[in-house]
Amino acid sequence: MEPFIRYLLGALTLISMTGHAAPQPTTTATFAGGCFWCMESDFEKVAGVTDVLSGYTGGHLQNPTYQQVSAGESGHTEAIQITFDPSVIDYVGLLELFWRSIDPTRSDQQFCDVGSQYRPGIFYHDEQQRAWAEASKQMLEQTKPFEEPIVVEITAASTFYPAEDYHQGYHRKNPIRYQYYRYRCGRDERLKALWGS
Repeated sequence: MEPFIRYLLGALTLISMTGHAAPQPTTTATFAGGCFWCMESDFEKVAGVTDVLSGYTGGHLQNPTYQQVSAGESGHTEAIQITFDPSVIDYVGLLELFWRSIDPTRSDQQFCDVGSQYRPGIFYHDEQQRAWAEASKQMLEQTKPFEEPIVVEITAASTFYPAEDYHQGYHRKNPIRYQYYRYRCGRDERLKALWGS
């Protein structure tokens, strides 16, 4: 078991021992980590994940378009909504993957994409997920392999607007363009620098 997970489970056991029910996994998770093409591609590969939808959340406009979001006009961030089978992978496992899929030291930027529309975040759907997310962030702050502070927001999930059809499964529909974008953006290089191999 990864040390990070051992620390996290130990913290949650302590929560349970103090009289609070230990959080249980649910079947929907919402994360933001910059370009939703890349997040979708990363999480679709995970055993137990049954669907990943690219979209927008955390803003003030109803039914925002990609143009409004990408221009920073709607207050939303690009995000993914994950449907998963908790008997195969639970919410803790998804959190572990989430942290190592992003740069948690940048609040309004992920790799080459700059602006609040690319801010990283965990959007919890209930108090169980909130407890898991906050515990994972606390444990990561104690064990992280880099010096910079962690600035990822943890907030209650609001309306999730699916992105336009041409964004869904972009990495499969346009593999050459996608790979070029990911390489040019320096995502994998930065992740390796932060987390190692």
